[in-house]
Amino acid sequence: MKKFKFLKISHAKRLRYIDNYFKEKLYLIFLPGFMSDIEGKKPQTLLRFAKKKRLGFLALEYSGHGNSTGIFTKGNISIWSSDTRKAIKKIVRKNNLILIGSSMGAWIALNQFKYFKSQIKGFIGIGAAPEFLSRLMWKKFPREIKKEISRTGKALIKSGGYEYPITSQLIKDGKKNKVLNKRINSKIAVTMIHGQKDEVVPVVFSRYVLKIFNKAKKKILIIKNGDHSLADQGSLKKIVKELNIILKNIV
Repeated sequence: MKKFKFLKISHAKRLRYIDNYFKEKLYLIFLPGFMSDIEGKKPQTLLRFAKKKRLGFLALEYSGHGNSTGIFTKGNISIWSSDTRKAIKKIVRKNNLILIGSSMGAWIALNQFKYFKSQIKGFIGIGAAPEFLSRLMWKKFPREIKKEISRTGKALIKSGGYEYPITSQLIKDGKKNKVLNKRINSKIAVTMIHGQKDEVVPVVFSRYVLKIFNKAKKKILIIKNGDHSLADQGSLKKIVKELNIILKNIV
């Protein structure tokens, strides 16, 4: 496993990341999901792929995630999108790139188009979950949970064997980061990969993302029996295969 590094964003903020540095190469950028880190099978598989293809690579942990500094409950989509933008500017710089967003990472990725539109040459979403805070969480929370969040500022939500601290400010900030009502005119390849048996995010969310792109070469791949993480060997092979297809179409 490649040694982790830390990017100093400010006096108090350091983001942990892994990279495969090239001064002038196309970069693959992996953006993890909600409360995820970069030690999992997806970022490590993509790092090995980048090395094999002699491509640049970057995967980072947003503030409050993994071993990056910060408190998770003080973070939100705006902050994590800003973390990503700053990391790309400092590490990838002017190089072209392909964004690969897993779950919430796809939402963070969509927020990068306003800054790096000319550099982005492809986009892959894995179990994409844009606007999940309002559409999948707040909208479906029982009245008691909503009251608890409104009264105390946060609640601990159990889902899929995990516990997630959901704060009032996170929900409010999510509503400010709407992306599904926007349109992106980039003429790039956009592939959404989603597990047919995703227990967290419905497949329709990947279809919502495809509607954002007016002029892209669009594709959706639904993996039979695939779950939300798509970190099993078979799913990882399919993700790499789709990435190879996009790479072949980039001049």
